[in-house]
Amino acid sequence: MDLFTEIEDTERDEIRTLRKELEEANYKYYVLNQPTLSDREFDVKMRRLQDLEKAYPDMADASSPTQHVGSDLGGNNKFASITHRYPMLSLANSYSQDEIQEWLHKLPANVEIVCELKYDGLSISLWYENGLLTHAVTRGDGVRGDDVLNNIRTIATIPTHLDAAIFGGNVPSFLELRGEVLLPWANFERLNQEREAQEEPLFANPRNAASGTLKLQDPNEVARRGLACYLYYMLGENLPGKTHYERLQSAQQWGFPISDAIRVCHSIDEVMDYIHYWDTERKNLPVATDGIVLKVNDLSTQQSLGYTAKTPRWAIAYKFPAEKQHTRLRAITYQVGRTGVVTPVANLDPVQLSGTTVQRATLHNEDFIRQLGIVEGDEVWVEKGGEIIPKITGICPLPAGDLPAVFIGTSSEPHRNLIGTSQLHCNGAEHAYSFPTTCPECGARLVRMEDEAAWRCPNELGCPPQIKGKMEHFVSRKAMNIDGLGTETIDLLYAQGLLHSIADIYDLKKEDIAKQERLGDKSADNILAGIEASKQVPWARVLFALGIRMVGETTAKKIARRFTSVETLQWATKEELTAIEDVGDQIAENIIQYFLDIRNLEIVNRLRSAGLQMEADEQAQPVSNKLAGQSIVISGTFAQHSRDEYKAMIEINGGKNVGSVSKKTSFILAGENMGPEKLKKAETLGIQLMSEEEFLTLLND
Repeated sequence: MDLFTEIEDTERDEIRTLRKELEEANYKYYVLNQPTLSDREFDVKMRRLQDLEKAYPDMADASSPTQHVGSDLGGNNKFASITHRYPMLSLANSYSQDEIQEWLHKLPANVEIVCELKYDGLSISLWYENGLLTHAVTRGDGVRGDDVLNNIRTIATIPTHLDAAIFGGNVPSFLELRGEVLLPWANFERLNQEREAQEEPLFANPRNAASGTLKLQDPNEVARRGLACYLYYMLGENLPGKTHYERLQSAQQWGFPISDAIRVCHSIDEVMDYIHYWDTERKNLPVATDGIVLKVNDLSTQQSLGYTAKTPRWAIAYKFPAEKQHTRLRAITYQVGRTGVVTPVANLDPVQLSGTTVQRATLHNEDFIRQLGIVEGDEVWVEKGGEIIPKITGICPLPAGDLPAVFIGTSSEPHRNLIGTSQLHCNGAEHAYSFPTTCPECGARLVRMEDEAAWRCPNELGCPPQIKGKMEHFVSRKAMNIDGLGTETIDLLYAQGLLHSIADIYDLKKEDIAKQERLGDKSADNILAGIEASKQVPWARVLFALGIRMVGETTAKKIARRFTSVETLQWATKEELTAIEDVGDQIAENIIQYFLDIRNLEIVNRLRSAGLQMEADEQAQPVSNKLAGQSIVISGTFAQHSRDEYKAMIEINGGKNVGSVSKKTSFILAGENMGPEKLKKAETLGIQLMSEEEFLTLLND
């Protein structure tokens, strides 16, 4: 075989390999919301594949990733699949300002460019038919997408119907608005804090969190998480304006959420000024952005420029470079969480990133460390994922001439390929990384389930961080809500031997608390008052407070409705448990194992003896089926009962509380100052409004 034939065979193999890698990356990004490649790494591989396919046209394949956009279909088949009226393509990406200038020079002379922020969310297509929002379709594969209408309706800034008066009575028969669904930074941080408290996997960035949220089946949970949206393109027939910018201005006047950061630029200098300004200023925005989108303003010019198989020729995206620094990994330490998960943490020499000092970064799990191939003492690259979360992205390059022969990726700062568990590192020495086999806190031998990435300490009732973590969870606001028993106080009382389990909380004495450092009589009285008040917390929250692995707040409520006491739950079978909505095999197994442990049974008995509600209040049980099968929305303020009390009445009479109005809404319990959007939607859909008096009469009858 001659040299040229050998090169050809190698490059043809590379085509096959790249196609497989990119398809897998697309699936993990769009469907699983678990990206394995950075945007830049993905684009480098994509460009390499494009170049190779041009060099070997005989290997053309319509199913190649170069010929279609990534697809979010397949992650959830419970949503209806809708064919897009107009194909929903992606944008070509550039990471170089020189490339942006080259693209601008290729356009017709004197063309106007509209510059917009590139929001880091997921694309959505909103369909308005005769003024009503009828579909909200994800990008999908660009041809078909999932209709997530009920979830989109939870975003308050998106109109559910168009006011005919704005259009002079002539509402377009069909109007499509495209945009980006986002999770604001504040909501993203809150959501991850909640997940961390439950030791659930954290979302890597707001984009993943928004994508996962939009595919939930429960609109109430979607509403609680607080999505946002910005729209950036309008489609349809007989629409006003001859330019893209004019149409966006019209959409803003009609009540659609359009960004105020959009600008029309008339020269390359103006475009560059816009890019430079927002590269810094975007850090002050409440939502994530990762670049700038440039579009030809004139719509007829857009049409004449046309499209490639995947992207429009009249638009391009410039991606901001991620801010990163290199620093030394001083040590890897290990934290043990409430459920025993052992998380490795990178302790770094302090380094400045985005205006803050970074000294620690999570290393997630053993697999993550092995994939990066890092050990203590390495010089590593640190980035701020999504401008907030520090993350290690690889090992820094060795000095020139010292680089190993094998690399992964094609970036200018290559990461060395990890072969087995041994790696040549920055100091030129060969090391091997090994995850600890015993718990760093209690010495118990760690275990790892086949379907999990994490190592776990099984000594949940004897490992100090797990014991204290269970107490912190037990006293938290959504559980037993015991004021005064925060992390520091629990640490103190545990160190003094006053707390060994959650049951010990109810044996605390005033004199024992008051004599502790930083406490005293007043603190002791507040703590004891909170402990006494917690005895009235209902059974569903007590179940949540027990801290059974994977039994979250919502799941606990559903279980408590089916099993109305701890005794009935204790003897539940796996089949009975998995029959409950959202309770799968693993949750059922966790519940069964919890009650098989004699130590847990002793704790439960002590809590019952202390006076906790280990069974549902009879008044909270279903007292009738008057509202069975009915979905009810509550809106406004009420005179005779609170909204929470009315929600409880609905549930104990067999009804279901829902947060948004839809065709499936049975009626709206309407108080004073009812939300105008809900009122308009109810009128449009013909949904009944029931007053407070009518509702109470219905139940009393």
